[in-house]
Amino acid sequence: MSEQLRPEGIEGVDFKGPYAVGAYAKFLQGRMRDVARVQVFGEVFNMRRSRGAKVYFELRDGDGALPCSMWRTDFEQLGLAADAVVDGAQIVVAGGPDYYPGSRTSSPSFSFHVTGVRVAGEGDLLAQLDRLRKALHSEGLFEPQKRLHRPVLPRTIGVVTGEGGKARDDVLAGLRRRGWGGRVVWAFAPVQDRHAAPRITQALQDLAAVDEVEVIVVARGGGSLADLFAFCDETLCRTVAMLRLPVTSVGHHTDRTLIDDVAAVSCSTPTHAAESAVPLHCGEARASAARCAGALQRHGRHAVVVRARALAQLSRAPAEHVARHRGRLHQWLREIRAAGRRGCERRRRDIQTRAVVLNRKVGAARGPEAEARRGRLESLTAAIAAHDPQRVVARGYAMVEDRAGEVVTTAAAARAARDVRLRFSDADVDARIQEQ
Repeated sequence: MSEQLRPEGIEGVDFKGPYAVGAYAKFLQGRMRDVARVQVFGEVFNMRRSRGAKVYFELRDGDGALPCSMWRTDFEQLGLAADAVVDGAQIVVAGGPDYYPGSRTSSPSFSFHVTGVRVAGEGDLLAQLDRLRKALHSEGLFEPQKRLHRPVLPRTIGVVTGEGGKARDDVLAGLRRRGWGGRVVWAFAPVQDRHAAPRITQALQDLAAVDEVEVIVVARGGGSLADLFAFCDETLCRTVAMLRLPVTSVGHHTDRTLIDDVAAVSCSTPTHAAESAVPLHCGEARASAARCAGALQRHGRHAVVVRARALAQLSRAPAEHVARHRGRLHQWLREIRAAGRRGCERRRRDIQTRAVVLNRKVGAARGPEAEARRGRLESLTAAIAAHDPQRVVARGYAMVEDRAGEVVTTAAAARAARDVRLRFSDADVDARIQEQ
């Protein structure tokens, strides 16, 4: 902004200025870049790669946080593994503060400009933990525990925890909240030591060897990953995966370990783990059992009454069945008799009708027309007899037939047939036609 357009300052304030915001932002940028370069360490959060040319993340610890940025090319030239700098890893960074002054269309921002990175402390542990987690998952060791049957009301529960820790009291409090009065088998082992894994493994195996134990709870408090790294031990995780009993593990959201992935159930607190080991409240279970017993008793009484009624009904069934069949047979007999009477009456009427018709025909045959019909019949009989071949043969004639029985009426047909039969009045004679 030019000097002519510079506004007046605030009355009563003796600070220098006013300065144009852009000039002062440039001044801040220069002062920030003049600060001595240092090395800073902390845990990585919100690791992200922008679409531009930079990598952004935050470094945090219990007392503060620092936004960081680094040129993508510088980050890639470090040659770190892809999963080395991830959320939760502890790293050491080299660099110094930087300030972007912004503009009319963009916001200003402060960041720690990083020029070098080294993974350290728990970051190495996180990388190792991630590799082991992937190996166990690829071998299918996250599933066996989750397929085990978990008793609703176990009688005996095994607990692995520190002998003097608060987790022990929390487990007992959780069991009391469930109204559970079973037996607890304790297996004490250190839980805040990196070298405690063999002790925890042995405690789990000892509890699994007790036949009465039905479920195991591994209870611990919170802490840093380094303190709780015993629960990421490969041998311990494989042991848990292959146990015959379901294991309930305490895995806080902020410090989840590998045993929480392998176990049947992972809970947020020891109290929650105890409640998970006894899923059903004992008071509710007793009330439910009482309700079931009452329901069974009522059902039993009802079933006895229903079966008694059914037996009584079945005992009456044979007599009722015979009575039904007797009534049906009587009905059929009445129907058959009625049908027989109707049929006889119908046939009697038909016979009477036919008798009347026949009497009428007999009477008609005895009338004057009978003599005329008889004369016509005699004349027809005489005419038919006159044309009978046998009558002709009887008068001294013969009838010639070929072998097929056809009448031969001409000499040519006789020559063609050669063998003929001569039919006389008293007998037939076979003959052969021969010409001299």
